[in-house]
Parts: sequence; C-alpha cells; structure tokens
Amino acid sequence: MKCVISVLGKDRSGIVAAVSTALAECGANIDDISQTILDDIFSMTMLTTLNPSVADFNTVQERLEKEGESLGVQIIIQREDVFQYMYKI
Repeated sequence: MKCVISVLGKDRSGIVAAVSTALAECGANIDDISQTILDDIFSMTMLTTLNPSVADFNTVQERLEKEGESLGVQIIIQREDVFQYMYKI
C-alpha cells in the first residue's frame, strides 16, 4: 500500500533518522523523500510503501503519531489514493 507522509515542525537534529527508523521497524519502504527547512521550520514529504504483513496502516499511523509527539513535530500519513483523490476535486 502506497502512502504519503508529511512531517512539519521546528527544525532539530534527528527528525529524518527517527521517522525513517520508525518506518523501517514497521517494515515500510521509503520510495521517495523531499525535505526543506524554511527559516527554522522543517518540512518533509515521503512517499512510502507499507508492508501490511508486518504492520497495517493503523499500526504505522499510531507509531508515527508517538514518534511525532516525542520529536515535537506533526506527522500525518495518508493513503496515496485518498491523497490523490483529495486534490482532484
């Protein structure tokens, strides 16, 4: 299952490492990644492929939510088909 993950918050060391480690622990693969820092605001978008036999969407979502809380950033995960559909309207 393809998913889009958005990360937004105050820039600090270790955000990319923590998010990618959480995804790896859930068996997800990062297909593409883009990040930027605007002044002191960190922004990252990832296209990932989840492996439902390791962790389903809800499990990954809960794991990323916990990671976001510990990092002090907002992490949003959406199924790619839902993401694409939202921007067709």
